Amino acid sequence: MRLSLCLFLLLPAILDAGVPRPRAREAGVIIGTLPTGKFNAITDVPGVLVGQIKLHEGKSLHTGVTAIRPHGGNLFEERVPAAIHVGNGFGKLIGATQVAELGELETPIVLTGTLSVWRAADALTTWMIEQPGMEKVRSINPVVGETNDGQLSDIRARPIEPKHVFQALNNAQSGPVEEGTVGAGAGTMCFGYKGGIGTSSRVAGGYTIGVLVQSNYGGQLTIAGVPVWKALDKASKESGDGSIMMIVATDAPLDARLLNRLARRALVGLARTGSVMSNGSGDYVIAFSTALECRRKRDAKVHPIAELSNEAMTPLFQAAAEATEEAIVNSLFKASTVEGHLRTAEKLPLEPVLDALRKAGALAQKP
Repeated sequence: MRLSLCLFLLLPAILDAGVPRPRAREAGVIIGTLPTGKFNAITDVPGVLVGQIKLHEGKSLHTGVTAIRPHGGNLFEERVPAAIHVGNGFGKLIGATQVAELGELETPIVLTGTLSVWRAADALTTWMIEQPGMEKVRSINPVVGETNDGQLSDIRARPIEPKHVFQALNNAQSGPVEEGTVGAGAGTMCFGYKGGIGTSSRVAGGYTIGVLVQSNYGGQLTIAGVPVWKALDKASKESGDGSIMMIVATDAPLDARLLNRLARRALVGLARTGSVMSNGSGDYVIAFSTALECRRKRDAKVHPIAELSNEAMTPLFQAAAEATEEAIVNSLFKASTVEGHLRTAEKLPLEPVLDALRKAGALAQKP
């Protein structure tokens, strides 16, 4: 019997016993129709590595770092095509203009809390220029995104140090990705409950699309088309302010133009969860391709051109929307209660959520 099926059958006992919370699919919540990758994570995209570190101390410190490496080599020497799409620009995304101008990533992506982005960017720059072969580099474009974790963590303390960024980068690995109250999601909130890091993947058109999110926004929580906010007092009272970082990776051969088109579809998944991207929300998507035929050597005078046709993009659009929606739901399902700096963020109560989904016919039936 598969692990997910076992968890589904034992879910009532799991919720009562205090053991690790299930992911959405393990609880019977199936979003969309496309199949997932092996781990249902961004790391299903070949080459992608994720590393995380959480800082936790009493009520005052709940923050961290999440690092996404498109491949395990030196990104400055072997760059990947990339695009950034801004849904609502109330945020601090370091490195965005050069990615928009050149259409490529030359460093890993680091996520953290709002007032630590500059320290994280400095640390990422240090880590990069200390890599072998980087001795003569005089310019570099670190890409660092954020959401504001100031409700649960003393954000003015700016606790992120270079060692934290180095650890997340050096420990980045493939395989399952830890979700919920971890990494850059340690102090985030979503729909009035504890948010965090979530991930999911889809296989479509012969390619894999993986998404990782740092959820920290509000609205009226909707899951698989069901307005579950009606069963949740906190979710129905949220203003909608907040932010989210969405990282979309694929092994499909896409240039920056097509990656921008793909990135926009992540906002479809965001909207399905009940967000309207309010005035005070920073909603950013960073998309990149790991396809070997699209890699860009730093000193090459001519880059190879390899890209899907426009007509081949539709399955990938669907995949990005589905994976983003499920990644957000996973960030909520896996998060744990945090007693924080200014308030307590309770974990999403799964029983009323699953009951609402069951009544709407949106929960997988027991075999």
